[in-house]
Amino acid sequence: MDKRTEKEKMLAGELYRANAPELVADNWRISQWMDRYNAAHAMTPEDRRTLLVEALGAVGDGVMIRPPFLCDYGYNIRLGKGVFMNFNCVILDVVAVTIGAGSQIGPGVQILTADHPRDPAHRATGLEFGRPITIGENVWIGGGAIILPGVTIGDNALIGAGAVVTRDVPANSTALGNPARIRPKE
Repeated sequence: MDKRTEKEKMLAGELYRANAPELVADNWRISQWMDRYNAAHAMTPEDRRTLLVEALGAVGDGVMIRPPFLCDYGYNIRLGKGVFMNFNCVILDVVAVTIGAGSQIGPGVQILTADHPRDPAHRATGLEFGRPITIGENVWIGGGAIILPGVTIGDNALIGAGAVVTRDVPANSTALGNPARIRPKE
């Protein structure tokens, strides 16, 4: 019998139940934090950083997230130096989300690590899992893009506005469309 908590299973990227009391409490905590963060439009950069450090797993110098910002837990998000996220970004961080230094993320971007079994009967049990997302350094993600579970985006890549990224994107490349495809170099 597996004696691990649902949170331990979640963090390992294995099937877990999101309605476990510990995870419900973690989600309630971050919901309270999001209420404070998203209401603080006139905050100084220092005060905003203090709030980010309180909730997120790692926050490099010069990070800026413009509210409103939404996430599942916060503690699985690691942001490198100078990361900028525009209004209305969503990060479903049931497992690690790492965003490298200097990356810029447009408004309305969704970064989604949460995933579900493909078999409908298995899905109906309420089990889910996560697959980590890694975004390299100096990446630019255009507004409204969606980054799906398990994707890695290499350094200096550009993701076009509205792209749905279903697969890894190599460093120094441009991905556009739905599903996103790598644009050939000119």
